[in-house]
Amino acid sequence: MGTMTNIRENTGIILWILVFAFGVIWVLQDSGGVDVISGTSASNLIVVDGESISHQEYREALDQRLDVYRQQTGQQVSAQRRDIEEQRTFDGLVEDRLIKHEMDRLGITVSDDELYEMVMGENPHPIIVANFSDEQGNIDRGMIQNVVDNMDQDPQLREQWLQLEDFLRQERRQQKLVSLLESSVRVSSADVRMAHAREHMRADAEYVALRYAALPNDSVDVTESDIRAFYDAHQEDYRRERTFELQYASVPKVPAPEDTTAFLEDLEGMKERFAAAEDPRAFLERNASARSFTDAFFALTDLEEPIATAVAEQLEPGAVVGPVVANNQVNLIRILDLQPAEETAVRARHILIGTNDRDDAQAQARAAELATELRDGADFAALAREHSDDPGSAARGGDLGWFNRGAMVAPFESAAFGATPGEIVGPVETDFGYHVIEVQQRADQEVQVAIYAENLQPSVATLREIEDTLEDLRIYTDEGADFEDEAERLGLELQTVRVEEGQENIPNIGQSPTLQNFLEGSSRGDISDIIELDDKMIVGRVTGIQSAGFRPFEEVRDAVEPRAILEAKRAVQTERMRRAYDAHGFDGLAEALDTNVRTASNISFDNTNVPGLGREVTFAGQLLGLDVGDETGVTEGENGVWVARVTRKADLPELTDQRRAQLRQRLTQERVQELQEAWVESLRADASITDNRARILQQ
Repeated sequence: MGTMTNIRENTGIILWILVFAFGVIWVLQDSGGVDVISGTSASNLIVVDGESISHQEYREALDQRLDVYRQQTGQQVSAQRRDIEEQRTFDGLVEDRLIKHEMDRLGITVSDDELYEMVMGENPHPIIVANFSDEQGNIDRGMIQNVVDNMDQDPQLREQWLQLEDFLRQERRQQKLVSLLESSVRVSSADVRMAHAREHMRADAEYVALRYAALPNDSVDVTESDIRAFYDAHQEDYRRERTFELQYASVPKVPAPEDTTAFLEDLEGMKERFAAAEDPRAFLERNASARSFTDAFFALTDLEEPIATAVAEQLEPGAVVGPVVANNQVNLIRILDLQPAEETAVRARHILIGTNDRDDAQAQARAAELATELRDGADFAALAREHSDDPGSAARGGDLGWFNRGAMVAPFESAAFGATPGEIVGPVETDFGYHVIEVQQRADQEVQVAIYAENLQPSVATLREIEDTLEDLRIYTDEGADFEDEAERLGLELQTVRVEEGQENIPNIGQSPTLQNFLEGSSRGDISDIIELDDKMIVGRVTGIQSAGFRPFEEVRDAVEPRAILEAKRAVQTERMRRAYDAHGFDGLAEALDTNVRTASNISFDNTNVPGLGREVTFAGQLLGLDVGDETGVTEGENGVWVARVTRKADLPELTDQRRAQLRQRLTQERVQELQEAWVESLRADASITDNRARILQQ
């Protein structure tokens, strides 16, 4: 039974490894790997051409996607990422069924004899090799037969073996489908030669060019009629999909003060355990710290200011300081070791009395008065907020954080590094005015630290409060209240965004399949459910829907005008170039236009950047299609007009049989991929697909 135990424990693992190695998620779904686990469900969550996909199957496929995301990124799944993965799961399951139906229609099957060859033949499948090889790497077919003969004694092993058989059968089925697609793809010898040439063709040229932008705008006369004519001629550039105008309220998902307090209390309770841990690295890993361990030494200027300040107050190996909030994390810092710093760092604060609105004497006198008040015990932070002319530091009570020599102007630096902690220095004159300075801390050592960190997140209670607020807005508006009035009553600011159908990234929102699905099924006035994003929750109202078509001239007029002006400049520069070229040829062209002959080197299909012109694909295509000495003639590009003469063409390396085969394989794979994508898209366009997720999953 040792062999069967090994198979029982490893088959599922190897199955997953193999599936992802082949990169065909839909094969997994088609293989029954999901179906076997899922069983059946009465809910028709998704229906594809009459075939139902159950809630259970959808959940299993989604969970698998989320597990892969966690494993690949090492991160938890955010609300917005989950939304994206839910849509990808839906798309994957739909495409799975469409492909399965098409394979059924085409009669693509795998016989028992074919399956036998994959298991017991001369070239078994890699998963068979992995499970049934002896120490020398040879397939032990007796072991396979032993497992098959004894499956009935172990129902769990039998189920796994049948699942493995199904996977092998469906993978071979998919290979047949790919072969069928490949058989419809043709890569000719000419295609291979052209691909080889595109890889290696290089050309140098000399050229004369006129940039359109070199002409000032007022040098061309563009009327309103010209702008309108340009719009009419380029109307396709202003085509839009169906467009929704969405007014929405959002509430950021930020921790409430009591959430921060709870985090601080939790980490306070960990201090003793952290201090007593024999292996700080293991402690961080075991407790899933948001920061990884490093054995590097840090100057205090290299640490976040709150952490550096806390560490500086207790520079002793073994000390645990904090918890400290920094970078939206709560941190416990254990000081592991110290070493002399390469340079001293200080933490200081200041009050600046500037000289922009007063003369030097007045500024110096005012700074001296403040210095006296501070030496008499006045609150530095309060005076800085009230009087300092440095708005950045004034808001922080004058705090400048930690800095090394060279970070400040010389007089300020000399005063700061010459002072002792707690000493009031000044007034100190610089080009900015007069400064009163207090050095708060000084450090001559670098620290090695282990930092245990937890990401500061809103609690469930805080998130529920956010949801309750937005739910009030949604419900009251649904019941007839005015959306804007209700938002104002609840203290919510409204924003408006225009979203095209199918638009992936929405300004200030990002990717949200849930929002897109809502919009695509909405009517004017509809209110969305609460939509959770990574950093906020939103509720939106559709305030307008525009049908697909062309943007009206009035809407895009300001965007059309600069293009119409550029078109007028193009015509002027092209006419100048044409007249000069006709009259003087290439050799006299630069002098006639009062410009210079320029050179471009190593132009290729991958290098289309032309000095003085920028990216010009046409320039590259012309040179690579001409012979040495040939001229392009007057040519309009994206950024300018030119005439070029080819001065060098690189010799092509020999096309070896090995490279020929590699290029043919690459071109075949690319074309099969393109064909597959177009084929699946056409299947989807012709299919009947019903998505009941919004109705069923909310029940």
